[in-house]
Amino acid sequence: MVNLEQMDWQSYAKKVEDGNTVIMLPVGAIEQHGPHMSMNPDVLIPTAISEGVAKKSDSILVAPAIAYGYKSQVKSGGGNFFPGTTCINGKTLIDVVKDVLVAYARHGNRKFVLVNGHFENSMFLVEGIDLALEHLRHEGIQAQVMLLSYWDYVTQETITTVFPDGFTGWDVEHGGVLETSLMLHLHPDCVDMDKVVHHHPATFPPYDIFPSEPSWVPSSGTLSSARNASEEYGKLLFDVCVDGIYGSVTERFC
Repeated sequence: MVNLEQMDWQSYAKKVEDGNTVIMLPVGAIEQHGPHMSMNPDVLIPTAISEGVAKKSDSILVAPAIAYGYKSQVKSGGGNFFPGTTCINGKTLIDVVKDVLVAYARHGNRKFVLVNGHFENSMFLVEGIDLALEHLRHEGIQAQVMLLSYWDYVTQETITTVFPDGFTGWDVEHGGVLETSLMLHLHPDCVDMDKVVHHHPATFPPYDIFPSEPSWVPSSGTLSSARNASEEYGKLLFDVCVDGIYGSVTERFC
């Protein structure tokens, strides 16, 4: 059993009492990913990858994901004006991350890995971690937190395989081949390839504008086409992320 919320409290307490268990905490978002896919890939993908990592070791547990993330941005997630995209303020995310880390540390845990699945979360996770560690130091608790985004573990060799016609970049992969392939592998029931809208990758000016400009975003909400996504690519991406993250976690904590 790798999901800590499925354990009874006494078994959990015994598991973590020595402080050597690594707690993996996925952090995602509820955000539109085009007409062909559900709105929760940013939660499901980092959760599945965390579970894959935890299955490789008896000293790793996966905490329930933080499902709501920071506001979707036009040039990375299509924007915050699509129905279904449900975001929280940066301060809220900071406070949630801080409170959750502090709570788990008070149980006896000292080693944490935050697995980010939503680009816009990044710096708010940094702040939440920093405030949590500061708070814990005042309680006499010393903890360590690793922060990573799963896509940073996709190797160049894998990119060449998944994007044989050339890779247009992570910034326009929202709802594209990478996320769709992973979902086809992990949760095919959440994908309908018949609804994929094929279009060229979105292009943006070298600045942002506020209020956000909806006309910058393809009407589908995706920033590139998912037409070439496949379950085979999804398994390849999943395996390389799990293996890479497991390597980092064991190198640092185990």
